[in-house]
Amino acid sequence: MSAELPEFYFRVRENGATVFRVDTENRQRRIEMNEIAMANIRNGQIKPHGDHELSAEELEVIQDWMEERVAVMATRDIDDIYRAIDYLNLTTHWAQTRAEEDQLDEVTDALLLAMHDLRSVLVRKKADRLMKGRG
Repeated sequence: MSAELPEFYFRVRENGATVFRVDTENRQRRIEMNEIAMANIRNGQIKPHGDHELSAEELEVIQDWMEERVAVMATRDIDDIYRAIDYLNLTTHWAQTRAEEDQLDEVTDALLLAMHDLRSVLVRKKADRLMKGRG
């Protein structure tokens, strides 16, 4: 663990983070984390906690974190899609080489419906993109 702690800590939540200022400059040399704000990456809002007034520095740090977090989440989304492609390929191999009849009976309908739904969305979205390119 490094000797110097960061000045801010972001407790990640589904839609952003609770933001804390980290304080070690007290008589007991204990780590204190004082909640200063809530950051919402979905709507871009930053709400101060309680009576705390956010300084320009705090706002800048929080906004920078929000931008970085949005980029991280976008990267994870694409990575998840590539993993889904891998899982589809692994599932195909399993179904073709190792699946027992009762296992196939258990999952076939759910897989077919999910794949049909995905295919319908992908085809519609691709058609929309093609039509925009012509217009």
